[in-house]
Amino acid sequence: MTSEACRLSVIGTGYLGATHAICMAAVGHQVIAVDVDAAKIDALRAGRVPFFEPGLADLLAEVVATGRLTFGTDLAEAAREADVHFLCVGTPQSSTSNAADLTFVHAAIAELAPQLRPGALVVGKSTVPLGTAAELESMITAAAPGTATELAWNPEFLREGFAVADTLRPDRLVFGVASPRAETILRAVYAPITDVAEVPVVVTDRATAELVKVAANSFLATKISFINAMAEICEQSGADVMKLTQALSHDSRIGGRFLRPGLGFGGGCLPKDIRAFRHRATELGCGESVEFLHQVDEINQRCRTRTVELVRSLVGTLDGARVAALGAAFKPDSDDIRDAPALAVASALAAGGARVRVYDPAAMDNARRSYPDLRYARSAVEAIHGADVLVVLTEWQQFVQLDPAAVARMVRRCNVVDARHALDADRWRAAGWTYAGLGTAAPVTTAPAQRERALADLVS
Repeated sequence: MTSEACRLSVIGTGYLGATHAICMAAVGHQVIAVDVDAAKIDALRAGRVPFFEPGLADLLAEVVATGRLTFGTDLAEAAREADVHFLCVGTPQSSTSNAADLTFVHAAIAELAPQLRPGALVVGKSTVPLGTAAELESMITAAAPGTATELAWNPEFLREGFAVADTLRPDRLVFGVASPRAETILRAVYAPITDVAEVPVVVTDRATAELVKVAANSFLATKISFINAMAEICEQSGADVMKLTQALSHDSRIGGRFLRPGLGFGGGCLPKDIRAFRHRATELGCGESVEFLHQVDEINQRCRTRTVELVRSLVGTLDGARVAALGAAFKPDSDDIRDAPALAVASALAAGGARVRVYDPAAMDNARRSYPDLRYARSAVEAIHGADVLVVLTEWQQFVQLDPAAVARMVRRCNVVDARHALDADRWRAAGWTYAGLGTAAPVTTAPAQRERALADLVS
C-alpha cells in the first residue's frame, strides 16, 4: 500500500492524545489536535509539551514547523477539517466505584457526532469497558443518521518513557472494525509506519479490541504482583528473590520483563484498569473469572506498607528519623505521579513522624501540587545530606549511579532501602552500608569498624 497523507483529528491532548497527534503528524499526516482545556492547547501551540516524555518536545518542534500539526478548542473545526477522528480522552476511575468514568468520552462523542462529515471514521483509542464501542456507535448513528459514519477501536499500548518509540515502532497494531472499509482506512493511516517496518496487525471485532488493552494490563499487573508475592515468601524463608527472578526469567515461557520485585506498579493505567475490568466483568456476570485481580491489587498495595516497615526496621523508630526519599514519579523518565508508590511511601513515613525530604528529577512540580505537606529538596544531594536512611523509590539512573562511598560522607547513618532493587547491593554493602530491599532477609547491620575499613579501602 502506498503511503498517502490523511486528514486526522485527535480529540484530547493528554498523554495519549498529544503523543498520538505529534507522531501522526511526524509520519506525514495533516493533524488537528483538539481539547477543551485551553491551557493545554496554548502550551502545545507554544511548543511546550505539558508533561515529561523523552523526545516528544523535540518532535513537536519539528512537526509544528512543517505546518502539518495545528491545535484548537473547537470540535466543529475538527469535524470540518478531518476524515478520521481519534478519540483519546481520559477514562479515570469513578469517584464512587471502581468503574471507569466515561463522562469525557460521552461528552466528546455527543459534541462531535452531529458535526461529522459523511463517511467519517471515529476511532477510539481510550481504554474503556467492554461494550463501550457499541454504545458510542448508537450515539453517533442517532446524532448523524444516514451519513455512513463508522466507529472503530484501535487501543493504545504506550509505555511512559517510551511513548514515541511505541507509537512510531509499535510491537503490534489492533484494529477493531465492523467493515472492510474501516479496516482499509486504518491501514492507510498506519501505512507510513507499516510500510517501513514489519508490524503485526490484528484485525478483529470492536469488543475484542476493547478487551485486548485491559487484558494486557491485567496480565502485566499479575506478573508484577506474582514476583512480589514470591518476594514476601523469600523474606520469611531466607531465599534470594533476585536469584529466583533470574532463574525464572530464563524460562522462555515466562521471560524477565515485568518480573522485577520491588515497590510495585502505579501510574494512570494499571491500577485503575484492573479495578475497572473487575467491575465490568461483574456487570457481565463473570466477575469470578477475574476475582484474582483483587489479590493482584492487594499484593501491590502491600508492597508500600512493607517498604515503610522495612525503613522502620532499619532506623528503629520513624519518629524524628531523617529520610531521603529518592523518587516521586511512578516510574523513571516520567513526571506522572498518579497512584505513585513513591509518594504513598513518603507520605506514610512522614505520617509516622519521619522527617522526609523528597527529590525527583522530573516530578517535583506535580508532587508539590498533590502532596503539599511533604518537604522537598532541590537536588539529590540536598535530600541525602544528614539522612539516617536513603530510600530509593523510583529507579532514575542518577540514583542508580550514586557512588556509595561518596554518599556515605553526606549522611548521619549508612542505611539504604532499595525499594526497586535498582542498586548494586554488593557494592553498597562493601562501602559499609546496611542494605535492605523487599524480598531480602532482614538486613544485618554492618559493624562500625568494618564500615570504616570498607570506606578507607574505597577512598584510597
